Amino acid sequence: MDKNPNSEAIDEISESIPGTIDGISEPCFSFGVISDIQYADLEDGYNFLRTKTRYYRYSLHHLQGAIKEWNEESNHLFFVLQLGDIIDGFNAQYKASEESLKNVLKEFKKLRAPVHHTWGNHEFYNFSRHYLRNSKLNTKFLGDQIAHCPETIPSENYYAYHFVPFPKFRFILLDAYDLSVLGMDQSSPKYQDCMKMLKEKNPNKELNSPQGLSEPQFVQYNGGFSQDQLDWFNAVLTFSDINQEKVMFLFTQTRLTVFVLPGITEMLFQSFGLIDVWCVFLLVTLMMVGTV
Repeated sequence: MDKNPNSEAIDEISESIPGTIDGISEPCFSFGVISDIQYADLEDGYNFLRTKTRYYRYSLHHLQGAIKEWNEESNHLFFVLQLGDIIDGFNAQYKASEESLKNVLKEFKKLRAPVHHTWGNHEFYNFSRHYLRNSKLNTKFLGDQIAHCPETIPSENYYAYHFVPFPKFRFILLDAYDLSVLGMDQSSPKYQDCMKMLKEKNPNKELNSPQGLSEPQFVQYNGGFSQDQLDWFNAVLTFSDINQEKVMFLFTQTRLTVFVLPGITEMLFQSFGLIDVWCVFLLVTLMMVGTV
């Protein structure tokens, strides 16, 4: 494996963020990003469409390599973002979910920096939302609390929080499966409402198929945001806007990719004129730096 196989991707991101020109700005902090480890103690296989080889067992080796490089970084690593799908859904079929998660978290313990976890569809293939809420994949305790601003405190009904690793930089982790049939108690009203919406939008017998859909995001392995979570998100963005903070928000989603730059503040935050809004949705391992 090359010393830094993703250097071009890092350069592209650095160029897109104002204030990162070489020789002009000093780095404020560094952090790592990793996604879709999808570990399973299984022989190599194929993806759902059988178009790509999947290296289930070898993915742990890549994680070990990433952690080794992060620990050897000359710049102090403030934290790592783990963007979901930490183990593969196949683990559930072999009743190996807890053992596989244990093996991956054992590697993360070697990291000399805190890890912030988000949840993807593969988390919910293996575990219920109740299980995840009480597991080590719940890193809500690392979140920040804004004094005298109760509307920025997230509800326990969804898995989302925000934190400030460096003054004037706020990271927001969102729950992209807040509205979903995955991981939900099937007897709950929320599950029933989500299933009703899904079937209204997707008439296919196979609910994981987007065939013929004008809105292909309405498939069973996907999810969405509740109004409750969006209201909370708006409250945090409002606070950041007033206080001139740079914001990065993160979530795991299969069919929804958003990258927002200054001046293109659309989608969930149309009314905010934030100085910088970054959205992270990455399928690679990166080391990124924040600059003033």
